[in-house]
Amino acid sequence: MTHPALLIIDVQQGLCEGAGAAFDGAGTITRINALSAAARAAGAPVVFIQHEAQNELRHGSREWQLADGLIAESGDVRLRKATPDSFNQTELQALLNERRIDALVICGMHTEFCVDTTCRRAMALGWPVWLAADAHTSAGNAALSPQQVIAHHNVTLANISSFGPLTRAVPVAALIREGRLGLPAHEHR
Repeated sequence: MTHPALLIIDVQQGLCEGAGAAFDGAGTITRINALSAAARAAGAPVVFIQHEAQNELRHGSREWQLADGLIAESGDVRLRKATPDSFNQTELQALLNERRIDALVICGMHTEFCVDTTCRRAMALGWPVWLAADAHTSAGNAALSPQQVIAHHNVTLANISSFGPLTRAVPVAALIREGRLGLPAHEHR
């Protein structure tokens, strides 16, 4: 039996507003809220991970807070991080091990930084990942539009097999419809 956890990465106010706002922030938040409600209903832990930096996303600032419209409940876990890797110098790995989590559902912001890095690290540490294909987003960059970044990572992360555990990119509606919030513990290619 799979015991997944939902990781919601960096869905913070400062990434949802201004010139560098993530693409379709409101839609992404709506889909994340649906996914987190389903995770809670299934008894899966919901973990909000918040990035912090000296100048932007300073801990405690308005920009650092969870984004407007994102629903967090008292039983959810909140972790702080200072690098793109949600496992680096945080309690995430210990928390997941303590709760005997054997699969991860990952969503959030920004796709090419913290979502990508956390997916890869999760696989390297032995967790299969379901990437919520339509619940991660980016502001894009000089080379790629946000939509291209998202599509590229959905394909790229799902084609990495060298870690053993896999990432599968699945839309939120399908994750909820299937009633599954994670991969079987030993799914490999």
